[in-house]
Amino acid sequence: MEPAGAPPPSCAPAREAEEPPGSPALPAERPRDGEPARKAREEAAAEQSRGRGPAGRAARGGGRRGPEERGARAGRRPRVTVDSSKAKTSLEALKISLRQLRWREFPFGRRLPCDIYWHGVSFHDNYIFSGQVNKFPGMTEMVRKVTLSRAVRTMQDLFPVEYNFYPRSWILPEEFPLFVTEVRMMKESDPSWKPTFIVKPDGGCQGDGIYLIKDPNDVRLAGSLQSRPAVVQEYICKPLLVDKLKFDIRLYVLLKSLEPLEIYIAKDGLSRFCTEPYQEPTLKNLHQVFMHLTNYSLNIHSGNFIHSDNVNTGSKRTFSSILCRLSSRGADVKKVWSDIISLVIKTIIALTPELKVYYQSDIPAGKPGPTCFQILGFDILLMKNLKPMLLEVNANPSMRIEHEQELSPGVFENVPSPVDEEVKVAVIRDTLRLVDPQKKKRKDTQSQTSEHVSETKEDLLDAGPAGGPEYDTSRNAEAGLPSLCLKQVFPKYAKQFNYLRLVDRVAALFIRFLGVKGTTKLGPTGFRTFIRNCKLSNSNFSMASVDILYIDITRRWNSMGIDHKESGMCLQAFVEAFFCLAQKKYKSLPLHEQVASLIDFCEYHLAALDERRLPCGRGVAERRSAAVTGPTDGLEGSPALHAPLLNHTAAAGKFADCRSHRYAGAVSPGAGRD
Repeated sequence: MEPAGAPPPSCAPAREAEEPPGSPALPAERPRDGEPARKAREEAAAEQSRGRGPAGRAARGGGRRGPEERGARAGRRPRVTVDSSKAKTSLEALKISLRQLRWREFPFGRRLPCDIYWHGVSFHDNYIFSGQVNKFPGMTEMVRKVTLSRAVRTMQDLFPVEYNFYPRSWILPEEFPLFVTEVRMMKESDPSWKPTFIVKPDGGCQGDGIYLIKDPNDVRLAGSLQSRPAVVQEYICKPLLVDKLKFDIRLYVLLKSLEPLEIYIAKDGLSRFCTEPYQEPTLKNLHQVFMHLTNYSLNIHSGNFIHSDNVNTGSKRTFSSILCRLSSRGADVKKVWSDIISLVIKTIIALTPELKVYYQSDIPAGKPGPTCFQILGFDILLMKNLKPMLLEVNANPSMRIEHEQELSPGVFENVPSPVDEEVKVAVIRDTLRLVDPQKKKRKDTQSQTSEHVSETKEDLLDAGPAGGPEYDTSRNAEAGLPSLCLKQVFPKYAKQFNYLRLVDRVAALFIRFLGVKGTTKLGPTGFRTFIRNCKLSNSNFSMASVDILYIDITRRWNSMGIDHKESGMCLQAFVEAFFCLAQKKYKSLPLHEQVASLIDFCEYHLAALDERRLPCGRGVAERRSAAVTGPTDGLEGSPALHAPLLNHTAAAGKFADCRSHRYAGAVSPGAGRD
């Protein structure tokens, strides 16, 4: 395994700099009155120095440029600009990354648009209409403990074996009676089963409000639980121990794109240790948080916490050091990594359907808006048998690279943490390299540039950057950087996991019938239109029954406190209704095949409807055949117009295959898979 590379020695001196090298226009302190005017003057001066103003052209001699000069300027592009004004705790790691990349930072924002906006907490930190932002709308809501549990449970209903990496969970207070009943029944069926449960408040972080119980009746139902829901999970009693201590793994995952889905995993992460030797839970030690909870924010207050500059020792270590230790004991480290990659991909597949609903609400198609990417923190626990279990997903994992050290009572100082810096700086830097907006432009330029221009570029590179600090030198920086610490896992392994993306296809149907751009709830008219267009109503399932189904499910989901900002059916409620319809229509199949069959059925009818709605749709086939001998209305020259028809034909073929299999009584386990 290739660990995340440390910054190259050549970049080390830059860490001492206050600001990125070559950015004299950046303010050294917070803006004062008149700052916008000063910035405007500086930007005007910069424009002039780049030769866009008359004085700049005169300074360069004016007149027409020769081919060599034009080629030289073609080789120098403006540097990537990054707005770090809302970076919060990740600011220091971001600054180091930008210095290594030689990109331009705007720590107090910028009047003109930036290429990348780096936010510390939320997508809604600012109004952004272009560029890229390092947060997805809705991600914070999606990875809350209750929402994550619901999303994974939906996938467990469809694929119980594939999603057995998440502990059995119940949502409180609504499922408290179910929790009590199921635990009682399991104890009756297996008297030797003596479980422990862990209660986690929804939206909690840093170990806040977490506690362990042995009996369901010990759940603290009064007071805060009514206003702050929680998840109760079966506690994993047999974790893997290192030095007799329990630990978890913080892995960093880059969600680079939702459509198409693109996922990267960091090759190294952090292992965070408890500070008291582990013992299986008993009534006597349930309250010993330093033994059972791995949260760094809790254990740092333990007298046994060890800050270490060595990645192999201390209470926080690199994950690669743990893998090396396991490998030396003969463990199959490759299988551990394979299982972790599978866990990450499956979890994101569970999250993406609702993320797409949030995305189309905040950035509707056809309206200006940024593209998004996001670094997620996956908290994973290795069991004694080395099986990884998902604990939670963090939308805003800490990117701090220092820790507080108490010099004297009440006096603290920020001290660098080499372990954090080694892992986190590499993750941020290589995330920026992957989303580099200049990369595609450079590739296009290189493919179109003539040979003599390329020679001119080489001469310029040998002589140093002729354009000053405003111009892109990131290609020089790339040469001195280590290989990427982020490994692509999707779409690289898409063929192995695409069959799981059934709810993704259900979400596409949901979004299609939302009607109003910017909404996340489906109204009764939209639901009726879905039923009608997909030909799902008949003599046994009338439109009156459709209305009753809509009202019952929507009312129940709204009573759970799911987003009362707008009325209507949320995606989770629509998925439940869709599963009900699938079970009614295909009674003899397993649930995932029922759902896959109904999706194919709906897509087939919607494809046929779209084809009828195309201009002059009835004569499309004749015009396509006539295109061989001569043009007709220009249709034969528009592949974009024909592409939907090809997709519709494929959908019809899929539905016909599925239908023939079903009538033959031999539906394969993979029916309906992508």
